[in-house]
Amino acid sequence: MSSLSIKVTIAGRTYPLTIDREEEEVIRKAAAEINKNIDSLKNNYAVKDIQDLLAMTALQFATKNVENLNSLEYDKLSDAIIRLNQELTVNNPSS
Repeated sequence: MSSLSIKVTIAGRTYPLTIDREEEEVIRKAAAEINKNIDSLKNNYAVKDIQDLLAMTALQFATKNVENLNSLEYDKLSDAIIRLNQELTVNNPSS
């Protein structure tokens, strides 16, 4: 893996990063999503303090992450139940 030095701007501040070259697109998209969310909050609410906007953005992203993890766990459990049900049906066809 080769390193790459990039700069990303989040909420008007530029951050220098050294990353793996393969991560560049994801990191740039993530920074763009953060900025987009901050702009949306600015336009829809009276909040102007950048720290408040960053905190609300972090809360929204963390909430979405928890929802995604819960959904993934639900999907895994659902698949396990289906497999168990299929095994029970195969091993006990008279039911």
